[in-house]
Amino acid sequence: MVFGSIEVRGARENNLQGVSIDIPKRKLTVFTGVSGSGKSSLVFGTVAAESRRLIDETYSAFLQGFMPSRPRPDVDTLSNLSAAIVVDQEPMGANARSTVGTATDAYTMLRVIWSRLGEPYVGGSNLFSFNDPQGMCAGCEGLGRVSAIDTEALVDRSKSLKEGAITFPNFGVGTWYWKVYADSGFFDVDKPLKDYTDTEWHDLMHGDERKIVSGGINVTYESLVPKITRLYLVKDVESMKGAMRAAIDRLATFTSCPECGGTRLNDRARSSLVKGKHIGEAAAMQLTDLAELVRDLADPQVQPILDGLNDLLATFEQIGLGYLSLDRESSSLSGGEAQRTKMVRHMGSALTDLTYVFDEPTIGLHPHDVRQMNALLQRLRDKGNTVLVVEHKPEVMAAADHLVDMGPGAGTHGGTVVYQGDIAGLRTSGTATGKHLDQAVTLRPTPRTPTGFLRIEHANLHNLQDVSVDVPLGVLVAVTGVAGSGKSSLIHGCLPRDGVTFVDQTVIRGSRRSNPATYTGILEPIRKQYARANGVKPALFSANSAGACPECKGVGLIYTDLAFMAGVASVCEACGGKRFTDEVLGYTLRGKNIADALAMSVEEALDFFTEKTVLPMLSRLSDVGLDYISLGQHLNTLSGGERQRLKLAIEMGGDTPTFVLDEPTAGLHMQDVDNLGGLLDRLVDSGRSVIVVEHNLSVVARADWVIDMGPGGGHDGGRVVFEGTPADLARQEASLTGRHLAELLAGTP
Repeated sequence: MVFGSIEVRGARENNLQGVSIDIPKRKLTVFTGVSGSGKSSLVFGTVAAESRRLIDETYSAFLQGFMPSRPRPDVDTLSNLSAAIVVDQEPMGANARSTVGTATDAYTMLRVIWSRLGEPYVGGSNLFSFNDPQGMCAGCEGLGRVSAIDTEALVDRSKSLKEGAITFPNFGVGTWYWKVYADSGFFDVDKPLKDYTDTEWHDLMHGDERKIVSGGINVTYESLVPKITRLYLVKDVESMKGAMRAAIDRLATFTSCPECGGTRLNDRARSSLVKGKHIGEAAAMQLTDLAELVRDLADPQVQPILDGLNDLLATFEQIGLGYLSLDRESSSLSGGEAQRTKMVRHMGSALTDLTYVFDEPTIGLHPHDVRQMNALLQRLRDKGNTVLVVEHKPEVMAAADHLVDMGPGAGTHGGTVVYQGDIAGLRTSGTATGKHLDQAVTLRPTPRTPTGFLRIEHANLHNLQDVSVDVPLGVLVAVTGVAGSGKSSLIHGCLPRDGVTFVDQTVIRGSRRSNPATYTGILEPIRKQYARANGVKPALFSANSAGACPECKGVGLIYTDLAFMAGVASVCEACGGKRFTDEVLGYTLRGKNIADALAMSVEEALDFFTEKTVLPMLSRLSDVGLDYISLGQHLNTLSGGERQRLKLAIEMGGDTPTFVLDEPTAGLHMQDVDNLGGLLDRLVDSGRSVIVVEHNLSVVARADWVIDMGPGGGHDGGRVVFEGTPADLARQEASLTGRHLAELLAGTP
């Protein structure tokens, strides 16, 4: 049956070259192509962005124009759009109260069950909520942890308030917060804190709330420790950046709440039991175990809730997240775990005719779980939705109704549709994707011999079960296993760290101004070269200094933060997004100004720059497969895999003997995986040791040694099920990884 299509005409977002395409509605369409070919620009930057813009426009009209609208994507026309729900890999908020259970409504269902079936009866469902005074632990206010503040790290006691005694960010002299203390009348603002009386010190640090007048306004005076606790320590500290994160790390320590044992709930809520467990214990159970407990329950008054929770927990297991627990903080999830958790939330939605957009949902998934992911994507489609997936895995392509292959290359060499149709046609299309679909995977003929070992003994971190293992050095080691099997706990948590560099996919800390040029350090020699060529100061060529556009302060964008929905970023009209003043843009080097240089891709920059201070880093960026990123691209636009490869390019310039990489193939096309494999081989051949935590079987096949964890996830994992060569692993029927590797080697993935 034909349901029409989303019609895209003349899309030029980023590197798209006037793409026109009809995307079938109510079908599962997979967009693939080499890294940087324009897949995300088409799906996220054009289709999803326009849908969001139109929705925002509706809100803007409702708010009578007070809310700035999102800029329109660079596209001629976009027709037949439906509301788009983007399920990406971004962290799930910064609220420390958000858990897997609250984010998916599973904990809400659990609360209803305990309110009806719990013995003794203690009240309605809000008695079981750690976000409600009726159920929360008073000691930690429902956070499950308490903080201790080192007051000496909060202030400089040798100074007065007027001299800046409060050293915490946002409390500096002249700020709104500072004025409340200065205007309170409780303190002599010229008196050093070391001379305060006991009463004054108590009023500053732990005093009771009182009404005062500050700046002619009636306000509530709140002492420092409770104010900072309320404003900052109840949030997710891991998501904080820069000076704020450093300040929190310096003054606060967190421990499990002694009153509730970390369950977040008060005594009354914990007194009501179902099957001998209080709700906090149930929320802490591994989801596969909780599913067994819920399946054993039956009661007419809550049967619909029980059925819904059973379905939800089954989806968690199908999607490879059965090892999680409902009390797991959302912010602690990896990018792949976060995306799949969001997906679980949408599976139970009764809405239809939506457009779901997924960004590589199989990242972090073992091949065993990819097949179940396909089934869930098809379920969303079968409910009457349009499902768009950016993905590189052949197994996902095979499950699609329609395929769109972008290319032919990356960056300026991409941006066009090189094929669309079914997978049979893709195999014979001659595109980079088509050529690699049936490419045979072979084992290394002669594995390299280790030069030594790193010993891990009696590891019990998280779900590890007294693991002792020797990790070979001087070779390429792949650490494998299903999601939650203990791979990361073993390597990132227990491997001796001396002489080892860990290169992961975590968000690169930095400001909105950060880009590959600043992060790698090559902007400094570029600035000096521009200054030398034009006889001016290097500071002019810094968007953080003298040359910055005064309107956007050198960011190139104007950010509008909205309390009630996602913020809006629009291109600065004064500089057109180029970040610099007109004067600076008039200075050139070999015909290019500084904005032109920052707009260059790594590949273009290698052809343009001849300076010896710039070329080595550009070459390493090219080696790690980042030819297509631009020097001035905002760091927050990079994927997890791109961030990891950027860090690797920097570390390759040092003398680190051992690298640990966490799923370095994330976000890579099959062709790019081959290139990355060649880079890893070159690192080992140069005398380095390389350890990869990886699911991609092409990388596993070319490894010298494999450590396979499992056999399952959570408490069903945490053991070494195999150590040896990939050839021996393929003969291990007891290993899920071994079975899938054997299928791949036999040509039947």
